[in-house]
Amino acid sequence: MESAALPRHSASGAAASRPATADAGYQAFLMLRIGFAVAPIAFGLDKFFNVLVHWPQYLAPWIDRIVPGSAQSAMYAVGVIEIAAGLLVALKPRYGAPLVAAWLAGIVVNLLTFSGWYDIALRDFGLMVGALALTRMAWHYDPPLRRTS
Repeated sequence: MESAALPRHSASGAAASRPATADAGYQAFLMLRIGFAVAPIAFGLDKFFNVLVHWPQYLAPWIDRIVPGSAQSAMYAVGVIEIAAGLLVALKPRYGAPLVAAWLAGIVVNLLTFSGWYDIALRDFGLMVGALALTRMAWHYDPPLRRTS
């Protein structure tokens, strides 16, 4: 990660330069980036071991009917996707954060269509908002792979 100088506005309104690492916005970006890299990787790995919780219980029956195999097989696929999303956030949050936000939106829909998990749906909605905030920050702090002219 580069430590670029970002403008800072003083009380008088004049812009001063300081390292990006001293910028509160950049610090928040780093915290969200780390959190949204670590959490999906950890939860994705747990889909294979069910240590934190028995993950198949959260799969809405209508989704279980349309995916091939068992609910646990679906959780293996979910685990792979979550690990990949977390790695993408770690490597290139500009592209990984919107993927995580969209994934969380899908989880919220799954939970809202399956009675009994509304509290977890609300929590995941909050996480989705955090991933959207990371997306917005990544558009500012993480340059695209290719610059368009």
